[in-house]
Amino acid sequence: MNRKTVQSIAASIAIMTALLSAACGNGATTGDANPDTAPALAGETAAASQVASGSASTPAPTPSPSPAPTVLPEQTGPLYRMNKVYRILPIDETKTPDKMVLLTFDDGPKDEEALTSLLDTLDAHHAKAIFFVNGYRVKQHPELLKLIYDRGQTIGNHSWDHIDLKKEERETVEKQIGDVQRDVEAITGQVPHFFRPPYGSGGDTVKEAALKEGLLFMTWSNGSLDWEQKAPGDPDKVIANVMEQLHPGANILMHELKWTAKALDGLLSKLEKEGYGFIDPASIETPAH
Repeated sequence: MNRKTVQSIAASIAIMTALLSAACGNGATTGDANPDTAPALAGETAAASQVASGSASTPAPTPSPSPAPTVLPEQTGPLYRMNKVYRILPIDETKTPDKMVLLTFDDGPKDEEALTSLLDTLDAHHAKAIFFVNGYRVKQHPELLKLIYDRGQTIGNHSWDHIDLKKEERETVEKQIGDVQRDVEAITGQVPHFFRPPYGSGGDTVKEAALKEGLLFMTWSNGSLDWEQKAPGDPDKVIANVMEQLHPGANILMHELKWTAKALDGLLSKLEKEGYGFIDPASIETPAH
């Protein structure tokens, strides 16, 4: 073998060696796995295959739980207050709606049929009200007073007798108010926190006597005039009278009357249609708070 032949063979071997080296070092482009990464890639591929087929022996990692929702603190104080003209207004207008009304019913408890109808309608509309009761009627119908309480409504003090307290002496006024407080507490276990004088008639003496018992003295700012109708009264007139005087914070005066009971569902539906809600008396600021 001559010298040229040997050189030619050596050159060919060098070229082949270079080509083989290049091919091994660039396996990713040729489809060959890199030895350093092949085990990991193979393991990941197998694990993915097992998860997809549901045959993995080790469960997939559990996602981190989402943060717990923010829980606002419960309201610990009153939401509403009464102004000088007996409207019920939000204490903080940025947190509490003002398009609300307070529902009240005077002169009970006396008529189980009318009272039960009123209570059923209030429940149907998820509404609360104050039932201002007279002491002599409580004495006659303690079971009806208990019914009001058991149905989750608020009991208010309307004096013992339905008399004009503004014309009475201090001692009489204090007894008229105090006796109702004691009798209601004896039957329900709770004293009233709201007082409405009969006829809306009360001077300084009456207000002082109410305050002495921890009562919020109020009359009304929206009168249904249901008391002016002779039986049988017209439910539509009750609704019309209230809607005509409607305003935010309306303190609505009604009575435990059969025609008012018939009017109540239509009235509350109309109020809701106008965007009004119903104030829970328990959310009103009183001297007891």
